[in-house]
Amino acid sequence: MRYEIRVEGHMSETLAGLFPELDHVVMFGQTVLFGPIVDDAHLYGLLARCQSLGLRVVEMRQLPE
Repeated sequence: MRYEIRVEGHMSETLAGLFPELDHVVMFGQTVLFGPIVDDAHLYGLLARCQSLGLRVVEMRQLPE
C-alpha cells in the first residue's frame, strides 16, 4: 500500500530525515510525505511519530497502486 500524509507547514530537511522510509515534497504551505506502508502497525507508528514531533496531520490517504 502507498500512502500520502500531509502535515501543516514546511518541514526542514532534518525533520523530514526522521521519516527515512518516505519521500517528501513541500507545496502550498504543507509538507507531503509519501511512500509505501507495509501494514497498519507501520501506519500507526508513522502517525505516532508525527504526533510526538508536534506535527499537525491535515490529511492522510491511501494512494492508488
